[in-house]
Amino acid sequence: MKIIDTAQRSFEEEFRRIRMRKAGSDASVEETVRGILEDVRENGDEALFRYTERFDGVRLSRDTVEVSRGEIERAVRDLDGDVLGILETAAERIERFHRNQILHSWRMEEEDGAVMGQEIVPLGRVGVYAPGGLAPYPSTVLMGAVPARVAGVREIFLATPAKQGGVSPLLLAAAHVAGVTRVFRMGGAQAVAALAYGTESVPAVDKIVGPGNLYVATAKRLVFGDVGIDMIAGPSEIVVVSDGTGDPEVIAADLLSQAEHDETACALFLTPDRELARKVSEAADRQLGDLSREAIARKAMERFGRVIVTAGLDEALYLANRFSPEHLELMVRDPEALLPRITSAGAVFLGEHTPEALGDYLAGPNHILPTGGTARFSSPLGVYDFVKRMSVLRFSPAALRRCGEQVVRFAGIEGLDAHGRAVSFRIGSKKS
Repeated sequence: MKIIDTAQRSFEEEFRRIRMRKAGSDASVEETVRGILEDVRENGDEALFRYTERFDGVRLSRDTVEVSRGEIERAVRDLDGDVLGILETAAERIERFHRNQILHSWRMEEEDGAVMGQEIVPLGRVGVYAPGGLAPYPSTVLMGAVPARVAGVREIFLATPAKQGGVSPLLLAAAHVAGVTRVFRMGGAQAVAALAYGTESVPAVDKIVGPGNLYVATAKRLVFGDVGIDMIAGPSEIVVVSDGTGDPEVIAADLLSQAEHDETACALFLTPDRELARKVSEAADRQLGDLSREAIARKAMERFGRVIVTAGLDEALYLANRFSPEHLELMVRDPEALLPRITSAGAVFLGEHTPEALGDYLAGPNHILPTGGTARFSSPLGVYDFVKRMSVLRFSPAALRRCGEQVVRFAGIEGLDAHGRAVSFRIGSKKS
């Protein structure tokens, strides 16, 4: 694992290169995705099934695009009991955490009868996308569906690619545990199109959440506006900050836990301690050879994995905030003391006993997090992503008279005569 120093003249260029990395935005990909979206929008099931056969090698029909209740029940029944128990424990912890995010409707009332407030309304139908590439990720199903259920969403769909016509029993069991109402064996840009626009077999949803490959991410970006989305998920990333404490083998393992996701994942270790930097670099190189996904992790570490020696802990924290990582580990003596200085991260893991992997599966907070620096302005997926806020107003005659003349004058300032008359006619004013 390459070691670089912030004192090097080339550091800023290298840091910027890593910060600005992308999954590979490609004009040809966008053109392809636009064509798929338009085709599915215009031709519904016929286009959805055609692309599924072309890209996934699976022939679907109206009778087979949706996973039957019996298939889901068999998956749950046949799943190893210990594995099912882990899924249930994770779902319970995710639900318990997200129940603290529930928003409530409220009202405020003024003395002369003016009432204003906010209504919290759950979305009616959402789609959770779960990737089906190198491996099934039941944790993604739980993280997408459980908060939606807690928010009160009535219909929760799961879309995931079918392999050889089937859907992973792990994903089906996770869907059952999470409270998913319908499961569709479809993936890629065509699945996003079906969820966004609806087909004869797939009802349109109000919002699409969950990660996917470049084609899925591009499709989500292009359908936004016709349907809501959570975020545009990019390659995974982790930043670990140490003040010189921490086991180098543990730190290296945490870095590799993200590098093994894909070749564009990023793993940075920031410390002012040169000796620890050397040990972590050597440990990461050693551990790479033990990974089942060594080729993927090695490519990621070569391109976007770095040990960065800083001038001090202050500079390490400064760089962490600049990077705004998806996952930030504070491997320091007193992480709580440093937390107020962190302004941009998807999730912050405090201390040596809180590995990022804990957050991926069982801790409770959501693992669908902002990536690519978007933690500067966005947040983890949560209950608040599955509700709408509606403003509510009710004025009495006295309250309208109290505010009415100023409203009429304000409308006049903006040159909107009908606005003024809508009020002046009610309060008996001759001004308009």
